Amino acid sequence: MVGLVVVSHSSKAAEGICEIAAEMGGEDASIVPAGGTEDGRVGTSADLIRAAIEEAGQSGPVVVLVDLGSAVMNAELAIEMGDVEAVIADAPVLEGALNAAATAAGSKATLESVREAAENAAGVSKT
Repeated sequence: MVGLVVVSHSSKAAEGICEIAAEMGGEDASIVPAGGTEDGRVGTSADLIRAAIEEAGQSGPVVVLVDLGSAVMNAELAIEMGDVEAVIADAPVLEGALNAAATAAGSKATLESVREAAENAAGVSKT
């Protein structure tokens, strides 16, 4: 199983995106939010992201979706600090999470197929 971590500067945004993505991934999906800082402020934290990656990666590799800026930097640091195989998807965070969750739910999901599904969301038109 491929897990997902949603990194956002807002804990509420990360939780909401995970809630929506879980609808696509089903009950067995491992989709973990990593939003905000340890003290509840807007921002990102490498330690919170690392913990989320470890939680999502209990049964396999992890695709990390990020919102912007320091989320990328802290996600890269978190991946380096941990022992779980994880990659960052260059994808829009909400649409990418939905695509990734749907793909991760499949029995043939791989780290690369889930990452690719997330990144394919970049070209999806909303109108």
